[in-house]
This record gives sequence, structure tokens and C-alpha cells, in this order.
Amino acid sequence: MQESVEKICILDGGLTRVEDGSIYSPGVNVGVPTTLSCNAYLIRHKDKWLLWDSGTPDAFYAEPGGKIMTHGVRAMVVRTIAAQFDMIGLSPDDVDIIMFSHAHYDHVGNSRLFRNAKWFVQQHEYEAMFGAQAHSFGYFPEFYSTMRDNEVELLQGDCDLFDDGAVRLIHTPGMTPGHCSLFVRLPRTGPIILGGDVAHNCRDLQYRRVPSFSNDRDAAIESMRKIEELARQEGATIWINHDTMQSGTLPHAPAWLY
Repeated sequence: MQESVEKICILDGGLTRVEDGSIYSPGVNVGVPTTLSCNAYLIRHKDKWLLWDSGTPDAFYAEPGGKIMTHGVRAMVVRTIAAQFDMIGLSPDDVDIIMFSHAHYDHVGNSRLFRNAKWFVQQHEYEAMFGAQAHSFGYFPEFYSTMRDNEVELLQGDCDLFDDGAVRLIHTPGMTPGHCSLFVRLPRTGPIILGGDVAHNCRDLQYRRVPSFSNDRDAAIESMRKIEELARQEGATIWINHDTMQSGTLPHAPAWLY
């Protein structure tokens, strides 16, 4: 019998603003300023706290106008991850397991806060993160360098994290070599898929739009097909991390979803 997690909390992981939205959706929104949401997700299961992504670096909170990052994007923090943990009565030290959809700054930005967590990561992503060409993938190693000090488990492909169907890591490469999505079964809400950057909004997923800076376009399209097929099989809802409109319909911390 497949189990469900206990609950999930959506944390505000910052905003990304660009002057030309077509960098994410080639041929669409050319020259149109676009704002992207970014979330992190705290999950409770079997007396463990699991964090999926860690958001834009909290240090950017001190820069109200945001900080210009790779591809000319402006990264902003309105609520720090540390403050949101405090709001829900937890400490980053309470997190037992940490995973990132991939290693771009808005997903690993606060990784250094979670020093006690065991890190599950695809081997291809790990090698890209700490390889000589890390910057060619749009990575900033200074945001995740301390993760080498955590307990690490290298993976190759999909993984049922607790061997009970409640939390499944889904290998969805394309945006980066070891990009992943996360399948989570909730008791009341039902199954969801945290898509990471498998697409940057729901319409990009629907029309198979792949950003020009994606590592592997063909793999990205195949990964889109993969999570849509999984969603169909499981009756799951796909949450697109950077889809601001979809994110606005979901309750964020300190609220919990069950």
C-alpha cells in the first residue's frame, strides 16, 4: 500500500525579474518584462523534515532593488527563508534531508543553512556543480560550496526516497545535467509533482518551450513528456515553481497543506 506524507509548507524563495520574458519562452513575450516566482518546499514524513530547494540567497534581502545575476535577471528577496523557518517554529538545523531540483542560485541559495541535512543528488548534477566548468551551467559555486561537508548520497535516475511511494525523486534532465522533479503524495490534497525548472510556466510545459540556456533541449522536452505522463498515471497536479500565477493560488508559510 502506498503511503502519503504528513504535510507540506510552501516557502517564499524570492522573485526573479527580467526585461525580456522570451529568454524563458523563445518566441513568446519578446521584450515583455516578466516576474517569476520561486518557492522552496518543506515536507514532513515519517518523523523526518525534508526540504526541496532552498530559494534565492537570504543575503539579497539587504538589496531592495535586487541583484543582477546570470542572463541579466534581477533576483529579489522579500521574505528570508530563515525568517520563514522561525515563523513556523523550526530551525534549519531540524532539516533531515535536503534535495535541489538543480543548482541554479535561486534553488540552492540558502543551502549553507542546512548543515545537518543528508543531501540526495544526481551524480551528473554533482559532477557539474563541482567540476571545472560549473559556471558554464550558470552555477555560482559560492552558494553551495558547503554542501560538500554534508552527508551526500549520489543517485543515478529515479528514486523512491522512503520505499513507500510517498516521496519519489524523478530524474528530469535538460535544464541542467541532473535536474530533478519531486513526486509527493498528500493525504487530502492528493499527489503533486514539484516540477522545478522542467518548464518555467504552465504554458511553456504545454507547448514544449525550452529556454535557450537549457543544457540539453531534446532531454528537456523528453522530461516534460515524462512528468506529464506521470501526472496522468497518478492523477497528480504539476506545480511549476516559477509560474507566478499558479504560485499565487497556493497558500504559503505559515500555512500547511495536508
